[in-house]
Amino acid sequence: MMAGSICSINGMESAEAAVNIYDKNKEDGRRYILVEENKNLSEAGEKAEPQSAENAEVKTEIEVNRVKPEGPLRLVRISWDPIPGAVGYQLIITEKPEENSSQAVFVKNGIFNTGYEIDLSSRRTMWDCYWSVCPINSRCEAIGGYTEPKPMTGDAVEWDPVSPLPTTEYDKMEYSLVYPTFSWIPVNKAHSYEIRVSKEDDSIPGKFNTLRSFRTDNNIFYENAGYTWPGKYRWQVRAWDIAGNPSTQWSSPRDFVVEKHAKVAALGDSITHGGGVSSIPPNYTLYDWETYCKVPVKNIGLSGDTTQGMLERFDSEVLAFSPSVLLIMGGVNNFRAGEDAWETIDSMEKLRDKCTAHNIIPVFLTATPINENLIRNVPSIGTPASNWKYEQQVLNCWIKQQRFWIDVTPRMTDKNGRLKAEMTTDGLHPDLEGKKIIGEMVSEYLLKTFPYLDLTEK
Repeated sequence: MMAGSICSINGMESAEAAVNIYDKNKEDGRRYILVEENKNLSEAGEKAEPQSAENAEVKTEIEVNRVKPEGPLRLVRISWDPIPGAVGYQLIITEKPEENSSQAVFVKNGIFNTGYEIDLSSRRTMWDCYWSVCPINSRCEAIGGYTEPKPMTGDAVEWDPVSPLPTTEYDKMEYSLVYPTFSWIPVNKAHSYEIRVSKEDDSIPGKFNTLRSFRTDNNIFYENAGYTWPGKYRWQVRAWDIAGNPSTQWSSPRDFVVEKHAKVAALGDSITHGGGVSSIPPNYTLYDWETYCKVPVKNIGLSGDTTQGMLERFDSEVLAFSPSVLLIMGGVNNFRAGEDAWETIDSMEKLRDKCTAHNIIPVFLTATPINENLIRNVPSIGTPASNWKYEQQVLNCWIKQQRFWIDVTPRMTDKNGRLKAEMTTDGLHPDLEGKKIIGEMVSEYLLKTFPYLDLTEK
């Protein structure tokens, strides 16, 4: 398929929506809707009262229907792996694998998730058809051809699903995120969602008690509490209808483990937290720089954080894991707000001194630039201060005077000092190529500088 605009201007199918996919916090562009204040789980894990309501009993698996059921079909759900660089997708269904979009029996433009549910109430079942997706960028232009057509009877297709499909990839990560995000394929006609997080009982293995619950209008949810209490956790989600009743069962649980210790940890903002192309959250591995590092790294990133916030989190979240090495990367949310670099540096100096006091080796990463020309296309992020470039340079100059530092910025910076346009969707966050640069440079530096620490082992 030739590159070009394939998104119609219909609800979320506009070029603007391709970037402004979620309600965003103007301080950072975090993609979530939060409904309650929550305390840090280093305390909650010890003090939270386990719930004994019906939802405390966690079902281990939901039966998936991949065999054509008897009688009329209501829904079909198709899911796929993220395609690098894709902000969204066009989904087509054809009767024959060799047919193209002009011959499709179903076309959906502007899908900003890695899956879609199709309402079959007024359509043919499409059981004997084939599906394919085409990746699109933030301008709703195709950035590649359609994927290989797959039969509607394959593993990626589920008929009449009874629960949401989680999309988190914590099972692929070396360590869980201190600040997890939860995501799933949107449920057809869902009005809102309920999320619950459970923790395994320390004295009764296999028994999980509900620890936290949330309500959200979105299919991506950013936790605002740090998970530092060791143990096994699991999360689930279910949909609610407009009348205020659950419209699905709870999803199959997805587990993640909070470790007692990590040799290497990374403290930072959204660039450390992960995610990319404005639509992929940190719970996918593709846009997490830790994925491309040969050294296992505990992610203590928090989207929207400043260096002052990182300093405040040090005692409760860094010391909880007793790392030997702490990677420190921050400042972008400081200088884009116009803060004087020396105020930012003051926090960095205190972080360095705290590391020294606790026998932790601090390794600073230079702060990546931004691209204000692209940020203008994302009003919810906010216009950066006019002095951001000067303050970034002062901050990075200080970083390069420290004992241990990694200069990750040159390969991501254009001739005008901005973040390279080809490496970012929103002008603020590096995408795949940038995350690879960070992960690979961190890996090379750590293995070369600290061979005696055996950092490839957790």
